[in-house]
Amino acid sequence: MNAKRPTMLDALPLSEAQRALAGQILRYGLTGGFVTAFGVGAYWLAVDRFDLAPLIANVLAYLVSMALGYVLHARFSFRAEGDSVAQGGKFFLTSGISFALNSLFVWLLTGPIGGADWWPIPAMIFVTPAICFVIYRQWVFK
Repeated sequence: MNAKRPTMLDALPLSEAQRALAGQILRYGLTGGFVTAFGVGAYWLAVDRFDLAPLIANVLAYLVSMALGYVLHARFSFRAEGDSVAQGGKFFLTSGISFALNSLFVWLLTGPIGGADWWPIPAMIFVTPAICFVIYRQWVFK
């Protein structure tokens, strides 16, 4: 007998499709948080212990985090079926969009607008992941 284990989402008055989406968002948030923390740790290790230049450390940490993020998002967040070169390519492109969006927020908010260095952080935490979630769900891991 293969009964489904109840989850906290089962207690909410949601349709099955809404529960599936809510679960996906929750898994995406957990995975994204872990991958982000991993990337920050990799960056700090490269700068602090291996004395790499910050920009080089950032690129290396981004590449390692992107690879980890692909595996975790495919297997856990979106529970995608099978692996393909096309899916990996789409994930890579979406990661590039993420990197470009965050760079845009940093440039715009700290440059032309003249805001504080922390101003881009809310957009990096909320806007970029929301946009990427939609792209991952609709295009990469559909």
